Amino acid sequence: MNIGIVLYPTYGGSGVVATELGKGLAARGHNVHFISYARPMRLDEFHENITFHEVTFSAYPLFEYPPYDLALASHLVDIITYQKLDLLHVHYAIPHATSAYLAKQILGEKGQKIPVITTLHGTDITIVGSDPSYAPVVTFSINKSDGVTAVSEYLREETCKRFKIEKKIEVIPNFIDLVRFSKSEKSHFKKALCPNGEKVLVHVSNFREVKRVSDTVEIFHKVLQSGIPAHLLLVGDGPDRPKVESRCRELQICGKVRFLGKQEKIEDILSIADLFLIPSGSETFGLAALEAMSCSVPVISSDIGGLPELNIHGETGYLCELGDTGTMGDYAISILRDEQLHRQLSENARKRAEVFELNLIVDRYEAYYHSVMEGMQAASKR
Repeated sequence: MNIGIVLYPTYGGSGVVATELGKGLAARGHNVHFISYARPMRLDEFHENITFHEVTFSAYPLFEYPPYDLALASHLVDIITYQKLDLLHVHYAIPHATSAYLAKQILGEKGQKIPVITTLHGTDITIVGSDPSYAPVVTFSINKSDGVTAVSEYLREETCKRFKIEKKIEVIPNFIDLVRFSKSEKSHFKKALCPNGEKVLVHVSNFREVKRVSDTVEIFHKVLQSGIPAHLLLVGDGPDRPKVESRCRELQICGKVRFLGKQEKIEDILSIADLFLIPSGSETFGLAALEAMSCSVPVISSDIGGLPELNIHGETGYLCELGDTGTMGDYAISILRDEQLHRQLSENARKRAEVFELNLIVDRYEAYYHSVMEGMQAASKR
């Protein structure tokens, strides 16, 4: 198939999932066309079946904010027509599903038909999409998609609760490359960071308020107060970083906390981690947690969103109420002090990650593509 994938190229879950899905499809012989305003972060290697199309748009004095959604729709019309796409898969509802619908209507005037599948990832529904100024458009665009998927049961339920959805939403979870994300020998790396055998705690996010990175620092501070020698590695960057740095100074733990910024080789950092912390206030799946689990790292997380579908309490780590940094700290201390518990949680985390193996999930997407295309063909014959 010739498949178009519309995505955001940013350092975040939806862009990562869309890129890795496209790469997985290309490895199976499909021709994949990535469409975005910049090259996706993880599209870093040449592949004969992958093409990147950059959406460009002009800034006119009339427009305070250039209309990206209209530029995207025009590019889609062109790409679908001349690349002869069989299917268009858009990730993140706003504005991709809307632009796809507009492109589909333009093509329909020319007698061209193409199935559009929209994958919902999270904040496009729970935060941005729920804004009253966007809600009617989001509802319309989802209902006009030929197929709709969500990355967790939680997100499907939230979508149906917040919007008047007429389409059946298929749950296809996020996935992991078990080969890339596996615990590897990085003892030299760990020794450089922790010369005295200190424990390593890791957090990965885009440092937005909803990720509650400051909670991570509070959890880590409690670990240090217990007497456990440890270091905290904070991976990523974003608007909350100055606040987090300030809190580290207040607690006088700056020497124990390393801000690593955005990193591509996350698996190298996870390979030296003893514990992964994700106290998020909103997490519709928890891809960062899955990457940690695949590297055999136990997870302590909040119990919100899709995290309970991934992180099994008492088996792969622990779930705690949102904001309960005290209990999270207690769980962290118990894991770091008990080698047998840590070993068992680590093994269980890897086994749990295997349920979300890349090829298993790509199989489900392929099957869903075919079912949507067959449904459209059957409808056109009626």
